[in-house]
Amino acid sequence: MKNINFLKISILLYILSFVQTYATEKKTVDRNLITFKNDTLKSNKKSHSKTVFTIDPPVIKAHGNQLYCPQNTINIVTGITISHDPAETGTQAVYIQISSGYSNGFDKLELSNPALHPSITTSWDVTAGKLKLSSPTGIDVSYSNFESAIRDVVFSNSSATASGTKTFSITIGQANYLPSTGHFYQFISNVGITWTQAKAAAENSTYYGLKGYLATISARDEAKLSGEQASGAGWIGGSDAETENIWKWVTGPEGLANNGNGTIFWNGLSNGTTPNFAFWNNNEPNQAGDEDYAHITAPGIGIPGSWNDLSDTGSLIPGDNYQPKGYIVEYGGMPGESPLEIAASTQITIPEAIITSPKPICDSGIFILKAISNAGTINWYDAAVGGNLLGTGNTYTTPTISSTTTYYADAGCEINRKAVVATVNKTPDTPTVYSPVYRCGAGTVTLQAASNMGVINWFTTSTGGTSVYTGNNFTTPGISANTTYYTEASDSGCTSNRTPVNIIVYTPPVVSDEEIILCENQTVMLDSKLSGMFYKWSTGETTQTISVSTPGSYSVEVTSPNPENCTSKKTITVIEYKKPIIKNINVNKTTITINLNNASDYFEYSVDGVNYQTSNTFYDVTGGLQTAYVKVKDNLCNINETTQHFIVLIIPAFFTPNNDFQNDFWEVTGMENYPQAQVTIFDQYGKLLAQLSGSKLSWDGTFNKAPLPSSDYWYVLKIDDTTPLFKGHFSLKR
Repeated sequence: MKNINFLKISILLYILSFVQTYATEKKTVDRNLITFKNDTLKSNKKSHSKTVFTIDPPVIKAHGNQLYCPQNTINIVTGITISHDPAETGTQAVYIQISSGYSNGFDKLELSNPALHPSITTSWDVTAGKLKLSSPTGIDVSYSNFESAIRDVVFSNSSATASGTKTFSITIGQANYLPSTGHFYQFISNVGITWTQAKAAAENSTYYGLKGYLATISARDEAKLSGEQASGAGWIGGSDAETENIWKWVTGPEGLANNGNGTIFWNGLSNGTTPNFAFWNNNEPNQAGDEDYAHITAPGIGIPGSWNDLSDTGSLIPGDNYQPKGYIVEYGGMPGESPLEIAASTQITIPEAIITSPKPICDSGIFILKAISNAGTINWYDAAVGGNLLGTGNTYTTPTISSTTTYYADAGCEINRKAVVATVNKTPDTPTVYSPVYRCGAGTVTLQAASNMGVINWFTTSTGGTSVYTGNNFTTPGISANTTYYTEASDSGCTSNRTPVNIIVYTPPVVSDEEIILCENQTVMLDSKLSGMFYKWSTGETTQTISVSTPGSYSVEVTSPNPENCTSKKTITVIEYKKPIIKNINVNKTTITINLNNASDYFEYSVDGVNYQTSNTFYDVTGGLQTAYVKVKDNLCNINETTQHFIVLIIPAFFTPNNDFQNDFWEVTGMENYPQAQVTIFDQYGKLLAQLSGSKLSWDGTFNKAPLPSSDYWYVLKIDDTTPLFKGHFSLKR
């Protein structure tokens, strides 16, 4: 308690005299007559009508930073004193608030043993997390009675999983007190007030001598207390009216900072990339309608206690969520102000172990378990509740264990023990495989492996390397030489030894397909051309060679002996070459064409039996009786040669009967081969000049033994009654 100076003694004597004079009307000093140091008189009565007294505000000192276990109750203080001016020995209410760490619906403050405090009634505000101790009659309750009641205020939390630290603020006034800032916060209801009006009203208000201003919020607990735990939503001291999207605190200590330029808390970039705190609601600030002023969002709209931007008036629709309902006044921190001690705080910490989960091991071993506590010492147990104390300290080394075991770290509350699982995984058995695996020739191979658990991985090396495949059945890429793969089983980080799988690649019998010529009405031998093998022909025969007499496709599977046992398939196509059959021989003067009934490209032709060609047409063939020859090429089927005679008639285009022994007669070469042939010769006027036949085959150019002149003469050649007549003309030259 502060020492009372002589001035205070004089005031006290005056007050006592005043109280004694009006004892029948009042028991305490009228608060309309009292103002606190540096405070503004709140009475609307004229000052000359009453005497006003200035006194020191009370000073509260509280003790009790304690550990708390959930689902229990604990007194919020271990000690409390309220020092006060002798002129004021009591007040009508004291407020106790969970000012940080509040969990709505789980945390609760209440007065235990209320029967021991008949002069005090209680009221619990679940939204604000605030307990009011007050006079039931409106008459001041002494500070000593409040001290006694505060000692009996208890905190409880109904959640078994509660955690963290909770701060209790104990204050004389109604404003919410936040120990982390030492400031007071009060929501003033005033529906429809503009931001400009709210700023002026806040700056004209005082609280126990502290000058007010629109709240400037710079931390999460400050936002929670002034927003989420406040009784209503309202204006706060942020604005970007000066520069669009550059939001500043423009009032209070933050507004005076930076030579009066204010404190930037949001610069308009993504997520507000300034070092200062901002708590915008979803998609805010959106600048819709030139919204330059910060406002705590109405309950039920987005994030509790967060902010949105509004115009100076906000919504003008009565009852709308964006119609201003008031403003938040903050007290404290202004230049020249001394800290106000009408509030004190205590806190409780819920002991909690923060564990480090150990890495699993394989099969068996020891673990070094680690945990730290936010309060006190870690104790290690073998059960979630009760159990045996195994060790003490931030680490605990387990005995050798071969199965997964759960241990528990206790930071001071049995109900809040944290499980630490020491996981022991089993190593899978070494995979069983089929090895070696054989393959005939280049290609892929499907390898198989199995284990009692886990997954199978395949590698190209006996140790290290990267898995090339995962799964029990692995189809390799194409391989052409002996190769080894390795397989292991893995489960939960535990890996077996690797097992090799050898792939042996054998070279299969080397065969090649063939085409074999079969001459008509003959047989041909088919040969696999590999000895010492096993054979299986498409005919069912099992010898190296077989004989066939019909054309077609034949195949033989040639299998090498064990251990290779590789099979190759050879296909032999048997093509039959038939005997040529001459259909006719077309004779056009000295050009002849041999036509066949069964023409094929494996035939070749000749008109002399010596010189053969693939074309069936011959030119400049000598007149007379000739022979056409047709056979299979390259003498493959000599016995299949076919011949046919034909006659070439050569009719001269001119003759020169001048006895020089060259072309002295006109005669048809080859006509001698046709006994019935007859040639009739005429002049240009149709006069019969000569007639040739088997007895006379040439004409000397005379008529009745007289030489005829040089000229063109006509002929008609009749071979027989079945052959068309040949007609033409020739020249006689002298």
